[in-house]
Amino acid sequence: MAITEESEQIKQVTAYPGRPPVAVRRGTAAPFGWWPAICVALVAAIDRIEYNLLAGALPTIQEEFGFSDSQGGAIATAGALAAIVLLLPAGKLADTGKRTWTISAVVAVWALLTVGTGLAGTYATLFAVRVLLGAAGQLYNPPSSSLLGDLYPGPGRARAYGYERMAYFAGLPIGVIAGGALAQTVGWRTGFFLVAVPGVIIALLVLTVREPVRGVGDGLSRWYSGGSSAPAASVVEPAAPMRVQLAILLRIRTLRSVIVGLSILFFGLGGLFFWMPSFYTREFGLAEASAAAVGGGAGLVGIVGGILAGSWLGDRLHERRVAIGGWALLFGTVFLAGAISVPVLVPQAICFTLANVGFAAAIANLTAANADVVAAHRRGLGFAVLQLLVTLGGALGPWLIGLASDATGSLRWAYTVVLLPLVIGSLIVLDGQRTYQKDAAAALGSDPVSDSA
Repeated sequence: MAITEESEQIKQVTAYPGRPPVAVRRGTAAPFGWWPAICVALVAAIDRIEYNLLAGALPTIQEEFGFSDSQGGAIATAGALAAIVLLLPAGKLADTGKRTWTISAVVAVWALLTVGTGLAGTYATLFAVRVLLGAAGQLYNPPSSSLLGDLYPGPGRARAYGYERMAYFAGLPIGVIAGGALAQTVGWRTGFFLVAVPGVIIALLVLTVREPVRGVGDGLSRWYSGGSSAPAASVVEPAAPMRVQLAILLRIRTLRSVIVGLSILFFGLGGLFFWMPSFYTREFGLAEASAAAVGGGAGLVGIVGGILAGSWLGDRLHERRVAIGGWALLFGTVFLAGAISVPVLVPQAICFTLANVGFAAAIANLTAANADVVAAHRRGLGFAVLQLLVTLGGALGPWLIGLASDATGSLRWAYTVVLLPLVIGSLIVLDGQRTYQKDAAAALGSDPVSDSA
């Protein structure tokens, strides 16, 4: 450790294996820079853009292939369910392997499958390719979430995860808008070919991010709060079987609350964004591109505003992070009810925007809280569990709303199926605040040897 006049405020930290120590000032939100967070955000954005092109172009594709709403919803649902099979192994790999290489490889596979979508000649082929894309689509989350936890300590954690979540959810409306616009201008197949190009570029950018020492972010968090622990941690490879590690994770009460709340929230958002262009076309008579622009634009504005406000508030009121997430989720649910019930376009779009503000603020804080309560040496698996159940929740949304639309003849009525679960999810998250500080303290002070036995 360097000896300076500011020895209590600056430390030399071994942040990257085999590289010289880095000087870190106490309390710095991004001690190793924001570039890694930007790269991860780009990955999240291209994931959702590629995945949601289908929603924006869906009316055109349905017309060409002649499939029903329930069959359309089944494409998204089957892809998400396929991802669930691979998430836990991906989480295990994130806790032991080189995370930057894993993320880059996953993004490259997305680009290839996006090209495959444009080549599909039948509904069956389209379905198969989208299932494969859905299976690969969530695999970046465990390694990237583990990476962010190591590179960003407490004061910057909500912002780092918030930027990733902002990009992820901004990618939903951007993908919807792009899908509708490209389908109407150059054709839906060409649209998929074009969007594969930025995927390849982002895969290469990820390789510029250095792999950090595991646990360095938690060591810095302890130092920032006045603890005596060294601000760096050594690499720990969990030795316990996966079932033992899963049992340890699921004993964390706050983690259970966060998982349930986010799973229900993604159930609602998955269905909302998949069917929103069709909703505006059917309920307000908008053309395909206009419907995608209104629904996607309202979602984009709400998501960006909610992430920025929610992550700012969550980093300043760290000890209330879970409660902020719960109240934001309830706020979003109230305005979603308004968006469903209002029959006039402008106030409906305003309500939909405010609903997304609340949902995005909840996501930023609850994702950071998930990192806070899981120890660094099993954070990849912790996020895999979260993403598995969140993906399952999101998978059910498009399919169930499609079924409800076929049964009732109205997407407006079909959307009401998400309201009650969202209220219940809000209450479960708010209850999780009672155990948050205790669980976060336990994660910072966990012993990787004793608790994996």
